[in-house]
Amino acid sequence: MTVFQAIVLGLVQGATEFLPISSTAHLRIVPALAGWPDAGSAFTAVLQLGTLAAVVGFFLPDLSRMTRAALRAFRDPAGRADPDARAAAGILVGTVPIGIAGVVFRDAIRGPLRSLWVIACALIVVGVALAIVEARARHRRGTSELTTRDALLIGCAQALALIPGVSRSGITLLAAMALGLRRDAAAHFSFLLSVPAVTAAAVFELPDVLGARGVGGAPLAAGLAASAVSGYVAIAWLLRFLRTRTTLPFVVYRVVAGGGIIAALMAGALR
Repeated sequence: MTVFQAIVLGLVQGATEFLPISSTAHLRIVPALAGWPDAGSAFTAVLQLGTLAAVVGFFLPDLSRMTRAALRAFRDPAGRADPDARAAAGILVGTVPIGIAGVVFRDAIRGPLRSLWVIACALIVVGVALAIVEARARHRRGTSELTTRDALLIGCAQALALIPGVSRSGITLLAAMALGLRRDAAAHFSFLLSVPAVTAAAVFELPDVLGARGVGGAPLAAGLAASAVSGYVAIAWLLRFLRTRTTLPFVVYRVVAGGGIIAALMAGALR
């Protein structure tokens, strides 16, 4: 892999990790369209360290408050009523499902599920589901009103993001809105929920990437830097966008992209 390819993939990873259009799908599709070899699920996971830096940097005040509140609650049970402590507990609970699914289905994630047919179908199905939820959801609740049950349900939805094309941000945004959260509040919780899952996935896959042929230190560093920059920009833009607009543009994009991939596969233009 060249530095240029790594930068392109890093920019794609950062932008699409936080937009509800599936970063894994785009990191599979872009090399296929460009005639590059598939970077693989391990390289994709490590690129997420760049987007992890973006989300931690953007939400550092929130994460700091939550960490302090969680430590206080651990020492003093009375502190569990603190909204920041409850938010930290919600993120912990919401991370459990994807942790279990990631271990159980690791081989499928690395192999059969990276099929372009799977990606195309997932793009369309989740896009249609997002449209339905968008139309029917109440969009009234804030993140402070999330319960442990809500966090667990959103976490179960996040586990589905292991299927390329589903989108971590897309499926958690969908689940949170279905539970009544406002669009911007749903995105806020989705981003925070990604921190432990992305950290674990990237650290777990890092040894495989560093030991793989064709992925040098320079391309990996370039890809990480590119994903961090584009990820930070994507977070800021999406939160601002969802304060006043719906997710309909992403629904249209997902359905059109999925349909286009299927058409290209049937025509033999993609394999």
